[in-house]
Amino acid sequence: MSMHGDDPAEYRLPASRELAAQYLLLYEISLPHGFDLNNQIAADKSATRMTVATQTLSSNEVLALDRRALQWLADHAPNIARYESSGSTLMFAYLGRHNTISMLVATTIALIGISFVLILALRSLRLGLASLVPNLVPGALGFGIWGLAVGEVGLSLSVVTTMTLGIVVDDTVHFLSKYQRARREYGFTSPDAVRVAFRTVGRALLTTSLVLVAGFVVVSLSSFELNVGMGRLTAMVIALALMADFLLLPPLLMKVERN
Repeated sequence: MSMHGDDPAEYRLPASRELAAQYLLLYEISLPHGFDLNNQIAADKSATRMTVATQTLSSNEVLALDRRALQWLADHAPNIARYESSGSTLMFAYLGRHNTISMLVATTIALIGISFVLILALRSLRLGLASLVPNLVPGALGFGIWGLAVGEVGLSLSVVTTMTLGIVVDDTVHFLSKYQRARREYGFTSPDAVRVAFRTVGRALLTTSLVLVAGFVVVSLSSFELNVGMGRLTAMVIALALMADFLLLPPLLMKVERN
């Protein structure tokens, strides 16, 4: 169109490959230094890049779009010998999916190992299995609430469960150790042992949890979006862990050891 006085009727592909090559050569010669088309067209003119802009998509939607695009090329453009997708969006989509799957597998293995260690340390199968409940509930509730409120787990959120697992387990171990000591060394009943655990470690658990929640709330005030989501979800999981240890674990202990 530029070669024909900006005539809109000439806004079309050249009539032949030779003419296209001449237009391209003239265009590149007229460009200032550093403004060539090497970022769009290969130096030997054997390949060109097509950039696709979309609205904000989730990782699964990005991967589905990539699969549909590649399938369309395979069905409708058989003469294109080599094609591939790239870009930071696709890279982070694959990275987020891989991190999420790894998180689920690693968390499951960690919980099984932690429960086994607690069974040996507390010398009680029932207490070891009971510890699974307050360790699992905070993460499950946190991601459930996040799913209802936001509906999407990004790259930064995929590490929250693994990151908070140590904090959640630490609170449970402190409570269970004091409970077990009151039961075995002092012969208290289960309700009295729960009261002893509250008196000895309740204030410490409350203080450390509030400090951690406040710290991650500060992180959520960041202007960096990845830090915002990570800080909010982590603070929520830690708060839910405290509630599970104070409101769920005591009646569970009294239930499993009622005799």
